[in-house]
Parts: sequence; C-alpha cells; structure tokens
Amino acid sequence: MKALPRLDQFLTYRLHQVNKLSDKDSAYAYLEQCGLLLSEGRCLAAIGAFAPLSVNALAQKANLTKGQASRSAQALVDRGLVSKSASEADGRGVVLALTPQGKPMYRQAIAMIARRNEEIFGCLNEEEQAVLGSLLDRLVAHAMRDNQSGDA
Repeated sequence: MKALPRLDQFLTYRLHQVNKLSDKDSAYAYLEQCGLLLSEGRCLAAIGAFAPLSVNALAQKANLTKGQASRSAQALVDRGLVSKSASEADGRGVVLALTPQGKPMYRQAIAMIARRNEEIFGCLNEEEQAVLGSLLDRLVAHAMRDNQSGDA
C-alpha cells in the first residue's frame, strides 16, 4: 500500500502557509504605513484599481467575504477615502469609488504592496517570478471555472 504524503507536502498546504505568513506581515505594513487594517487596505487597493465597484464586486476583487468588504468599505467611507453612491443599475445597490482624499492613500497603498511583493517574491529571479505568475494565473482560472460550474 502506497504511503500517504505528509500534510506539509501538499501544494494547498504550502500555498496557505505562504498566504498566512504574508498576510501577517501585510497587516502590519498596512497599519504602520497607511493606518489601515488589512481588509481596509485590500478594499482601498481594489476600489482604486477597479472602480466603480459594487460591494459584491469589491468582495470578489479584494478576496474578502461580502460582510468584510461591506464593513471595510464603510470604514473607508467614514474616513473620507471612498465615496458611496446609489447604483444606477440596481436601485438597492451602491457604487464605491475613491474620493480625491483617497487617491493619495491608494498610491501609498500600491507602493506598499509593491514593496511587500518584492519582499515575498524577491528570493525568485525575474524568470522564476514570471513562471510562477503564469502558473498562478492558470490555477486561478481553473479554480474560477470549477467554482462557476459548481454554481449552476
């Protein structure tokens, strides 16, 4: 009988480990450099990159639950970094966008994300980073297809 692999040999385990370690350091960096909680920083970055966004779209783009995205977006609205207006497409929905005060904070967050990206992936050369990026794109596309087919 073939022996089962050790838990720490599974790719999913290692991806989760990298995610947890990088989230811990990213949470500290967002707080220290931007004065934002991790979920708020993710929302600010997603709104800045993909606006206008509904709360549902924000949750997807920021990799958060709808509840986390909603609370974080409201915190950003309360700080004057994000505007919330009624959706023309959905009378009950809202549309989120950066305010003029939010744009410099977005640039600051993106610069911090770039530094964090270099810290995390700097141990790989450019070619290795490109290969990893391509593989991650394939994995995300595959997972999204599987997720969408499960919704049907």
